[in-house]
Amino acid sequence: MLDTLKKAMEEAKADYAELRFQERDVTAVSVSGGEVDQASSSSSRGTGIRVLYRGAWGFGSTNSTKYEDILETLRRAEVSAKVASENRKELVKGIAEGRMARGLFTANVTGNLRNISIETKIETVLDAANRANSDGIATTRSLYREILDHKILVSSIGVEAEIYDSKPEFMVSAIAKESGVLVSGRESIGVTGGWGELFKVHSPEDMADSAREKAIRLSRAKVVKGGKSPVILDQGLVGLISHEAIGHTTEADFVLSGSAAAGMVGKQVASPLVTLADSGVSAIAGTAAGSIPVDDEGTLTQETVIIENGIMKGYMHNRETAHIFGVEPTGNARAYEYTDEPIIRMRNTFILPGDMTMEEMLEDVKDGYLLKGAGSGQADANAEFMFDVQEAYKITNGEIKELFRGASISGNAFEVLKAVDAIGRDFAYDMGAGYCGKGQPAKVDGGGGPIRTIVTIGGVHQ
Repeated sequence: MLDTLKKAMEEAKADYAELRFQERDVTAVSVSGGEVDQASSSSSRGTGIRVLYRGAWGFGSTNSTKYEDILETLRRAEVSAKVASENRKELVKGIAEGRMARGLFTANVTGNLRNISIETKIETVLDAANRANSDGIATTRSLYREILDHKILVSSIGVEAEIYDSKPEFMVSAIAKESGVLVSGRESIGVTGGWGELFKVHSPEDMADSAREKAIRLSRAKVVKGGKSPVILDQGLVGLISHEAIGHTTEADFVLSGSAAAGMVGKQVASPLVTLADSGVSAIAGTAAGSIPVDDEGTLTQETVIIENGIMKGYMHNRETAHIFGVEPTGNARAYEYTDEPIIRMRNTFILPGDMTMEEMLEDVKDGYLLKGAGSGQADANAEFMFDVQEAYKITNGEIKELFRGASISGNAFEVLKAVDAIGRDFAYDMGAGYCGKGQPAKVDGGGGPIRTIVTIGGVHQ
């Protein structure tokens, strides 16, 4: 396939051309109410072709692997770019080349997912759902999903890379009912790797037990009272704020559209304790779900520091925005499938850990909350956010007290980060089972060390 792509690229008449072959296998298993409601496998493959001609992009895709069909798709993309060029007022001035990928790139895998039978995957999901069930639990749900990708990238500026990726995820939830109130407990994990990496830290049994116990605890808890309060946010909430409320504002396409991060490079936007980064491949990225060695423009990924010691250092770029800002591309151009064009997306977004233990962080909190478990929510381009929280533990004079449910947190993410006065040393990711949506899905992760700050807490009746 590599030779076919290279042969077609040599026929390109555009100023720039990139061809991306992708072969994807997806397996999904889900169990609801003790019964298997999905056990499926699907495969797809094809080539996406993007060209730049006289300042305009053109794109096309085909599910054929024949040279003639790929060449025809290239020609269609070139025609699209030519028409766009003649009708656009603002043209692309150029692209930055950066660190171009060449060679073979594979995910580190323990327990190749292709060698784990579908029977084992179904049994794992079914056993977890059944284990999460007990007295006080109304229903349970569990699911497993894996995405196995094989990509080949070539471009007219010298990219020639082959990538094998493996991303499994697992989730189990339990819904408890108490006095007519339904409350859920949920545990999930997603990684880049194999079966061994997926369950390295927590087994499916441990996750099922934790989901069940959390649901029962929360069903018996009171609803939290709202107000502004000192809080300690766990790693999952730190990851959610880093990704949703900060990360999106620092994607260069959003910056150019006027996000809250526009014009902030070199300015203090957070506490000096805060260093926030987005990484494709690094020691701290490890097996996190958003890890990729090469982006879909063929740029070698790196760790991109966005905020360093409280100072905004830069943004996340593709080749086009990197040229606009006069910097190197950061490896953040990603496409979900071969039918999608690469756009600027996060990978693993996190706040670096500090040096404090949880006990030390609790000591100085006289009246506040320990908040654990990221839920759903939303964030805007102005960095305003509101997120649900699974568990809210009252902190009184440095000690963890009563559990509350129904909490949410809100505020401006940059103001929340400016108020950080302590960061814990226990680093973790906690978003790997989810997907980021920005016109197309993307596997991402987020986390950090726990942080101590001030937020507005809202109570929600469930």
